[in-house]
Amino acid sequence: MNTVVPPIKKLEPVLIPGEIVVNEVNFVRKCISTESSQNDLWGKLICTNFKVSFIPQDDSPKQKSQLSHVLLGEHDIPLTCLEQVVTVNDTKGKKKVLGSNQKLKFNPTELLLYCKDWRIIRYCFDEAGPESAKKVCLAIAHYSHPADLQLLFGFEYQGLRYLHVSVFPGKQVNGSYSRGGLQTPLFDRPSDWDREIKRTNASEWRVCSINEHYAVSSSLPEHIVVPVSLADQDLKQFSALFTDGRIPMWCWNHPNGSALVRMTVVTEQLVQKKFDQRILSAIAKSHPQSEDVMRSDLDKTLPNIQEIQAAFLKLKQLCVLDPFEETEERWLTTLENTRWLEYVRCVNKLEEDRDLSCVVSSLVQLMLDPYYRSLIGFQTLVQKEWVMAGHRFLDRCNHLKKNDNKESPLFTLFLDCAWQIMNQYPLAFEFTEVYLAVLNDSMWTPLFSTFLFNSPKHRTQILMDFAKNKAIAVTEDLSAFFPPVWEWSQQFSREDQALFNNPLFVGRVQKGEMKTFRRTKKTYSYSVRGAATLQQNGQKTREDTSYLRLSLNSELKSDFSPVKDESPTERYFRDWFSRPVDLRGLLIPVLLPTHVVLWKLFFLRWVPEICIPRGGFATAYHLLSDLADQIEMLQMQVRQYKGPTPGSRPLPSPSGPPSDQKKMHFKADSPDDTPVHPDFFTSSFPYNPVGNLCWRSVQGTPISKFLNGAKTWLSTETLANDTL
Repeated sequence: MNTVVPPIKKLEPVLIPGEIVVNEVNFVRKCISTESSQNDLWGKLICTNFKVSFIPQDDSPKQKSQLSHVLLGEHDIPLTCLEQVVTVNDTKGKKKVLGSNQKLKFNPTELLLYCKDWRIIRYCFDEAGPESAKKVCLAIAHYSHPADLQLLFGFEYQGLRYLHVSVFPGKQVNGSYSRGGLQTPLFDRPSDWDREIKRTNASEWRVCSINEHYAVSSSLPEHIVVPVSLADQDLKQFSALFTDGRIPMWCWNHPNGSALVRMTVVTEQLVQKKFDQRILSAIAKSHPQSEDVMRSDLDKTLPNIQEIQAAFLKLKQLCVLDPFEETEERWLTTLENTRWLEYVRCVNKLEEDRDLSCVVSSLVQLMLDPYYRSLIGFQTLVQKEWVMAGHRFLDRCNHLKKNDNKESPLFTLFLDCAWQIMNQYPLAFEFTEVYLAVLNDSMWTPLFSTFLFNSPKHRTQILMDFAKNKAIAVTEDLSAFFPPVWEWSQQFSREDQALFNNPLFVGRVQKGEMKTFRRTKKTYSYSVRGAATLQQNGQKTREDTSYLRLSLNSELKSDFSPVKDESPTERYFRDWFSRPVDLRGLLIPVLLPTHVVLWKLFFLRWVPEICIPRGGFATAYHLLSDLADQIEMLQMQVRQYKGPTPGSRPLPSPSGPPSDQKKMHFKADSPDDTPVHPDFFTSSFPYNPVGNLCWRSVQGTPISKFLNGAKTWLSTETLANDTL
């Protein structure tokens, strides 16, 4: 292929404090189009200790359809986001998956980066120096496989931020971010738990500090909530009965007095008897009517982490690697065969309690408590039920790429389940699906403490060791030294954060103007057994199959006629689905296959072939945001005309920032404004799939050539026989 290489100007990377260039190569071509190389970009490929960065020779126009990350450029990929680094020599038919400290015996002509957010980026070294190309490939592979957690760039970055405040933007006090401005509680102190107890009116529960300095359990937080009737001494004694001392942990209280508690399984019969006599009776006493405790064994009803990981890899294969099927029916059948949506459905039902119990307990609270459907409430839920409850983010995300057998996308599964509820009840959530996608992507940006550790104790030990090694005197709480992800100004501008705000959220409507939301006839089906279906290791039972037919038949009836011999649970669900929904109350998702669908914005956002110009989520969001802004302006004009009323919000200062920080991303010029969709709108908004190679390849080596025989993604085992 004859190509004309443009003259190279001096290209300098944009580095953040603590970031250094490790290796670089000029005259690199980044593949952009899936049809030809006409629109490919020429420039410099750089590997730093934080990211892979491509600097185009020509200043490409800024893509308005993309979120603008404060710390990452349009062509940047964090090293922790890389799943596999594949080098190819097209002329010799050689390829190799690179790991840390490996040798490469051929000069690569192509480099493919497979990312954990499902992007596939391809670089060609047509005109680059062969040795320079080889060195940058090896550097990327090496630095994306850190030997130790403290070698992740976030430690260097946050250490410098803590010591040298002058070079870091943000709200800082005495070298640290002000905790007073942090709205999301971290639950690392008793006062955070006390507030949650008061908010849920859990008067029969108290904050207990027997785990201070992690004396009882290495995976629970230092402060936990326990029944008032249990003394600290009893709890210490019973902690030996549980794996890693994980005594039952209070999560939430219902207004009727019922409590949600998570715990590990007690297997020994003698131990079980003691447990029933003391701890379960104490939990029962916490209820106003001393109701019996109902237990659900998740190990017997839900798939294990390996099955969830396998389904995730099959879904990845379908969405970004396999050729697009000619018929929608065949593609949907393949989608169902991945079993990902099946697991989404079964998890929405009501082990060691650090994996699937995080998913289930979070979903229960999301469906029952409208507070957790606000943005701050949702972050509170994640911090409480995932971070402080000891979910193994380091292992499940496999940040160090050492434990493939422990990797499992449980947090992504939870976000997908949350989206399914949001998709069925769009008025009930303050945030949007863009927020959920951004939250998931933040797992692969190693600058925040939220997703880096396996437990609160693990976080404390690692951060204290790092501070000691760097001679950093940490006199304040560790969140000041290594902040969580919840301060979104660390990643996005206020304008981009506005994309998190749902213009349809019922909380935006003045009290009394919207009390209920009536379903259409299409969503009346009462999927009782769909909600309570049991699955043994993900396998459907015969009862499931028969019920599916029953549910589909029932869905065609609009009169909610009772079925013969229905149980009290079935009757409850039938009655609930026949009433208007209280968006500030209980939300029950419909779990039929017709209602649990693929989260397209998340799973298909990088696929150019299905990107719809001026279609999808963006168009509706634009119109609704414009309408919400028009209503806001009209309300302001009415208040100005009538004057202030008791309880009304103060008018914003004409010269100062708006008092309402929940503004829309798209704003109306006037109440009479007629919105016109911008040209950059696509169904992938605010993401840009251009430059991501899915399904078809550009000229040169087809992706299918070196994926031949691969069943899921691109595994090291698949290419083991071809490595040199």
